Amino acid sequence: MSIHIGAEKGDIAETVLLTGDPLRARFIAQSMLENVTCYTQVRNMLGFTGYYKGNPVSVQGTGMGQSSLAIYAHELIHSYGVKKLIRVGTCGALMPNIKLGEIIIAQGASTDSNTNRLLFRGLDFAPLADFNMLMQAFQTAKQKGINVRVGNIFSTDFFYFKDDPERWKIWTAHKILCADMETSMLYTLAAGANIQALSILTVSDNIITGAFGTSEDREKPILDIVDIALACL
Repeated sequence: MSIHIGAEKGDIAETVLLTGDPLRARFIAQSMLENVTCYTQVRNMLGFTGYYKGNPVSVQGTGMGQSSLAIYAHELIHSYGVKKLIRVGTCGALMPNIKLGEIIIAQGASTDSNTNRLLFRGLDFAPLADFNMLMQAFQTAKQKGINVRVGNIFSTDFFYFKDDPERWKIWTAHKILCADMETSMLYTLAAGANIQALSILTVSDNIITGAFGTSEDREKPILDIVDIALACL
């Protein structure tokens, strides 16, 4: 049993879908899995285990931001022996031609967070997705006729950052597709623990153009990315 999850050994599957919003974790579990049980409600950060085509799968809320995700990912890996972590979440597009609802698979994740430099003693670490999972997800999307983009993304510690209007120019100039708040930490922790990790994101807003969708607009793309993620079992 861990501090923040509090589940018993065996309650959590070796493959876990991660989502920032605990209510989205419940939505995913109820929509996509069978024989679902809730294994944690600690701090209302819900976690569920069910079955997809006979395979056990868990869905865990992590909260927003890299520090919050790090707590749950660490406990899932080191307390419960999880082998695959797949983030299914939202992002803000950083290219004006990327539309709302598009799906982005993060090949790598740059960051403005100091956490990696603390871990690597002032040096820069380039966190990457697991290649086999990335290829599985990409091929599954193509087979299902779902258009996806694959590339580098940017994980930021700031959701609201209005003091520097030039902030995004350096990232767009280097072909960064979108911004989220968790993927860089997920890939770093997975690399250190020698497990597989992937981040599949749907575009909920475009930071450059100012376009954004409602919470209802996000539900269909979320189920699409979960469908892709479950193929990585």
